[in-house]
Amino acid sequence: MKSIILREIKSFFGSPIGYLVIAIFLISNGLFLWVFEGDYNILNTGYADLTPFFTLAPWILIFLIPAVTMRSFSDEKKQGTLELLLTKPLSIWEIVNGKFLGSFLLIVLAIVPTLIYVKVISNLGAPEGNIDMGSTIGSYFGLLFLIAAYSAIGIFTSTLSENQIVAFIIAVFLCFILYFGFEGLASLIPGSFSAIVSVFGMQDHFKSMSRGVIDTRDVIYFLSITVLFLSFTVYQLKSFKA
Repeated sequence: MKSIILREIKSFFGSPIGYLVIAIFLISNGLFLWVFEGDYNILNTGYADLTPFFTLAPWILIFLIPAVTMRSFSDEKKQGTLELLLTKPLSIWEIVNGKFLGSFLLIVLAIVPTLIYVKVISNLGAPEGNIDMGSTIGSYFGLLFLIAAYSAIGIFTSTLSENQIVAFIIAVFLCFILYFGFEGLASLIPGSFSAIVSVFGMQDHFKSMSRGVIDTRDVIYFLSITVLFLSFTVYQLKSFKA
């Protein structure tokens, strides 16, 4: 599995894809958070916290992660190398996990530089250092789980077609539905039933972790989504191999 992870990372940074993904994520966040006027501009909020970043990042990642994962298996199918990959002395689960972890680590590398925002916000606080580290750490943990879920969805959709654009569109749609769809549906439902519906969406669990409390229910939810879509990927590859 290690060889698959290294192969994925080398392929990302052996072409402009890896650098482009990191640059797009950092530049787009930087512009919205520090330059453009609007609700996401941290300097205009008057509060020393990273709430605007953690509100914006999931939406950017909805498009960025499918752009990274769309080539995972669709490119292998298009070039006819998937059969060769499946004949390697690795289980299908190891191949899938290798592809998944390669994509996951690339996005994590894009997240790491944003830690400088924590230092900047801390220095801007009045008094200096006045920042809620509990909610900040919880939000970063939530973002990692969200990245894992998005990556698993993207890896799965890359097995559905050899056309990378098709894989990208399906992944964006599924990520959008699972992140915002249930929350949007819950807002249309009156009464206490709306809270039950929103629990099925990623946004509800991400917001819960952003409060600074790592609830096992939220962790289990994200792990379940990740494992579920990785299982779908394995099933797809097994049917292709058969």
